[in-house]
Parts: sequence; C-alpha cells; structure tokens
Amino acid sequence: MAEAAPKLTGTERAAILLLTLGEQEAAEVLRHMGPKEVQKVGAAMAGMANVSRDSVSTVLDDFVDTIENETALGVGSEDYIRKVMTEALGEDKAGGLIDRILMGRNSKGLEALKWMDSRAVGEIIRLEHPQIIAIVLSYLDADHAAGVLATLPERDRPAILMRIASLDGLQPNALKELDEILEKQFAGQTNVKSSSVGGIKSAADILNFLDGNAEQALLDEVREVDPDLSQQIQDSMFVFDNLIDVDDRGIQSLLREVSSESLILALKAADETMREKFFKNMSKRAGEMLRDDLEAKGPVKLSEVEQSQKEILAIARRMADAGELSLGGGGDEYV
Repeated sequence: MAEAAPKLTGTERAAILLLTLGEQEAAEVLRHMGPKEVQKVGAAMAGMANVSRDSVSTVLDDFVDTIENETALGVGSEDYIRKVMTEALGEDKAGGLIDRILMGRNSKGLEALKWMDSRAVGEIIRLEHPQIIAIVLSYLDADHAAGVLATLPERDRPAILMRIASLDGLQPNALKELDEILEKQFAGQTNVKSSSVGGIKSAADILNFLDGNAEQALLDEVREVDPDLSQQIQDSMFVFDNLIDVDDRGIQSLLREVSSESLILALKAADETMREKFFKNMSKRAGEMLRDDLEAKGPVKLSEVEQSQKEILAIARRMADAGELSLGGGGDEYV
C-alpha cells in the first residue's frame, strides 16, 4: 500500500478522491474549483483505469489525515488574507497573487474569459485596442494567455507583448470599466477592487508557454523595437535548463508531481548534467528504471519534448508560487 502513493501526482490523487464520491458530491466539489483545476482533474478522472485498491486506500487515508488537521473556521477579511499570504510567500510573490484572488472573487466579465478556450477569447478581443488586449491577457493564466496570443494576427503580437511588459498596475476604475464592458456580453454585476496586472514578469510567463519558434520570433521582433525591453523579458523567463539551479529538496518535491512519461520526454533533449540532477534525487531503483526508459525510448518529435518541458515548468512555477520550491537557486537558507 505504501508504494502506490508516490506514483500518483496531486491531480491524480484528487481524481481518485472524486471518483470515490457520489456524482452529486463530486459535482459540488468541482463547483469550488477554477477552470484550470476542473480541466486538469476532469482529464485525470477520464483517464483513470485499473486503479488498485491500495492506491484508493492510500489516497483516502491521506485525505482523512489532512481533514483531521483542518477546522471549519472561515476568515473573510481582506486585510487578514493579505497579511497571511504575504507572510507565507513574501511581498513580491504574494502581491499579484492576492490581487488576482480578490479581483476574481468579484469580477464577472474578465473571470468568464477564463472558462473559454483560447480561440473563443481571441475572437472576442481580437478587434480591441492593443492596450485592452494586453490587460485581458495579463489577467488570464500565463498558459491560457499564450494560447490566446497565438490566435491573434502575428503582426499584432509584438505590440501586445510590449504593452503587457510595460503595464505597471491599473487604476481600479479603469479595470472595473473593462470588466463591465465584457460583462455585458455575459450578464451579471461586478465590483472590481484590485488592479495589479501586467509587467515584465507577466510578459515573460506568457512567452514561456509559447512553442520555441514562436517564442524566439516574438522576442526578435520586440528586440527590433526596444532592445532593452526584449532583454528584460528574456532575463525574466524561466526555461527548463534553469531547473539545474533548483535545490535537491525542490527537485524531490517536483518529482512527486510529475508523471514518468512527461519526465522521460522532457529529458530526451537534456544534457547529462540535467539528467543527473533528476537521477540523484530519485531512489536508486527509480533512477535505474528512468535510465532504462530513456535508452529504450525511440526518436521523438522536438515539439513533444518542448511541450513536456513546458508542462514540468508550469508545475514548477505553480509550486514556487505556493512556496514549495525556489526557482532562483539559493533562495532563503534553512536553519
């Protein structure tokens, strides 16, 4: 029983838990999730097959252990939320995240876009002014925004990316007005209170989710207009090779969330140093199995390798935002 749990990602554990619930109870849980979480967990549920009794038992035991340490206490104070999250994540990491949480709670028009596929969002905003498009993309999750950007005309992308990178916050009234305009298409009300969107990091995060060729082409076009801005964006990007700077504890945490198939594909194009980084943070048996799988894996498309690397990077960024690992190498020391 103890061996089954480490093979499951967090998403797979959530899927198993929901599958053990009744339909009504599972639906109630899903209502409290965001669009990205619903999509990931739903896909995992659909792909579940031949789940062992030991795996189910382990997931349920872990869930019960977690719940026993929770309380029913709910605290709704914005000041409390800001203070706790800033204490947990640090001011830099917590700032934008807090604003997005508090904004999303009351925003209807912008929030509705998160539930649409990239092409649908692109159709809605493609005729808007580049500044409006930049604000909308800054509000979306980076991978979603990258998908939307890819649907927009190539000639418009550099200007949009530069505007995203140049955004330095937004007046609440302006964001509220944009939200109300979008909301008229979906109905409802809004009460926007937060406005931390855009910036160099936002532009870099979006680029991280584009495929390699599109990413480089867009950076080159921005460089022709504003070399300094292009360099700042590139400096803020996090690529797969940067995982070499993550400490061993962080890599071990990351491995618990990454599927074996994704890791095999991602490491196909990695050098020996990067591979050793992962091997040494696995058990001897798991490392040997991974080596064998890599050797046995035939030729794969570079696009598949890049996609797997980006998926792993997305997990790493999510964990970094949650304070579970440091992407910068070094970071805070432990005592």
